[in-house]
Amino acid sequence: MKKNRSYYIERITSILAAIILLQTLFFKFTAAPESVYIFSALGMEPFGRIGIGIVELIAAILLIIRKTSFLGALLSIGLMFGAVYTHLFIIGIEVQNDGGSLFVLAILVLVCSFITLALQRNRLVLFIHTKSQQ
Repeated sequence: MKKNRSYYIERITSILAAIILLQTLFFKFTAAPESVYIFSALGMEPFGRIGIGIVELIAAILLIIRKTSFLGALLSIGLMFGAVYTHLFIIGIEVQNDGGSLFVLAILVLVCSFITLALQRNRLVLFIHTKSQQ
């Protein structure tokens, strides 16, 4: 089976989003001061930090597996909308002098997830249609 350009773009965007999500899990699961600060400011420490970390782990795994990457993208989009909203309206773009790097990573995951979802729209439509028939 010959793979077209969209296959490779989808794989790159899915895996890039998954790598970013997995990389940030270390900080959430080890209670790094920056993560504790963020989730304390949201009134979600420690259960929100750990809970969101688990959901991000699930999203990353779904993104890595091609057949489920559209589900991982959907989940990531929801998570990253929450992260971007939190940065813009609650904690600020720059958190503890990080230069806005967490905000930029959230935007990058959001964009990659939208690209993945757009390229996997056929799987999404089939998934929705199958679920509506049950």
